[in-house]
Amino acid sequence: MYKCAIILAAGEGKRMNSKTPKVMHKVCGKEMINHVIDVMRNADIEMVDVVIGRGAAQVKIGTEDRKINYSVQEEQLGTGHAVMCAKEFLGNNKGTVAIFVGDGPLITESTVRELLNYHEKGNFKATILTSKMNDPAKYGRIIRDENGEVKKIVEFKDCTEGEILVKEVNSGMYCFDIEELLNSLNKLNNNNAQKEYYLTDVIGILKNQGSKVGAFNASIEEITAVNSKVELADAQAIMRKRINRKHMENGVTIMDPSNTYIDCEVMIGKDTIIYPGNVLQGKTIIKEDCVLYPNNRIADSVLDNGIEIQSSVVIESQIGEKTTVGPFAYIRPESSIGKQARIGDFVEIKKSTIGDNTKVSHLTYIGDAQVGSGCNFGCGTVVVNYDGISKYKTIIGNNVFIGCNTNLVAPVTINDNSYTAAGSTITNEVPKNALSIARARQKNIENWVVKSGHSK
Repeated sequence: MYKCAIILAAGEGKRMNSKTPKVMHKVCGKEMINHVIDVMRNADIEMVDVVIGRGAAQVKIGTEDRKINYSVQEEQLGTGHAVMCAKEFLGNNKGTVAIFVGDGPLITESTVRELLNYHEKGNFKATILTSKMNDPAKYGRIIRDENGEVKKIVEFKDCTEGEILVKEVNSGMYCFDIEELLNSLNKLNNNNAQKEYYLTDVIGILKNQGSKVGAFNASIEEITAVNSKVELADAQAIMRKRINRKHMENGVTIMDPSNTYIDCEVMIGKDTIIYPGNVLQGKTIIKEDCVLYPNNRIADSVLDNGIEIQSSVVIESQIGEKTTVGPFAYIRPESSIGKQARIGDFVEIKKSTIGDNTKVSHLTYIGDAQVGSGCNFGCGTVVVNYDGISKYKTIIGNNVFIGCNTNLVAPVTINDNSYTAAGSTITNEVPKNALSIARARQKNIENWVVKSGHSK
């Protein structure tokens, strides 16, 4: 049977108090609207339409890689009106349309599949996704008849004393038979205080004409929409708990899940150990047997097996197996660190390749460089890659020893098996097997302190 989805994302989201459209705020590294789109696709709903309005351009830019359809709601005249704006998307298709909200990122693939299955097997013309709450607050109530079938949805403000005690609430998410939905939309009116067209009124229209309406119950956290920064933080906490649990079930040790922040697309191999304070972002891949000591930030990077990192930042880079990093290292984008290398404390690597078994132990900057294997960098080395206008490349061969406080002024090449003396400023190529000394000859002036008057 044909299945499609409409995601409502036209609202302004005033309570977010932000220049960013509400649905574009991220939950665990992914925009809320993209969470919902991806769930639909994972539930085998290929045809997805997003109804956009306020902030439409930003929403389009943020979702363009999802290859979806867009409908535009120029004026925000209610949820029913939003679906009316998607009539062209629905066209003359026969089947089921799932309607979800772009600010509901906590919905899961399994719930969407179960909802669709329940809707189709029950031969319902509409199915409401509902939940049961101890304190339903201002949610619309699901009123059932004596047979347990849905009778109507009653908005909070319209509830009687008996209806307000009902615990089952409307999520604002549904499945509809497409033909029945389109027919009902033609009968909607805005005869209410808000002068808006409500999708909930479609349920009443269907019931009045004798159509079968179902209700499928989900957990309260799955139907929760985000309308403020406070609720955004709540959603982050729920999503983070799910993500961390999944990794632990897959064999990752997370010492303190409540203080470990892992984005939804991060991949982690088994027997990796993660200490508190780690922030793992984007499409980071961490393989097996790694140890992430406290307080690292790793974004869009690939870490091979057996790596240890302490209190460091790694961004858009690759690190080879059994390498150690930190504490307090900064590996900037487009860097590649080899196997069994050592990147130590207060070391910064920028857009550089570091070979296997090379040690850069402390207080060193390497930028725009190609470094071979088996090298050793003394403390205080600086690759001088920028003249204020352009960046230049430094090439360092294999088994090179760089003495402490050496400046390598690019463009420059240091060939295999060569040494630089401590305190040198290297501006010319160093031949293979050579020792390069580039510093002023030491001169001692006898009794200078006394003669100059500096003695105490």
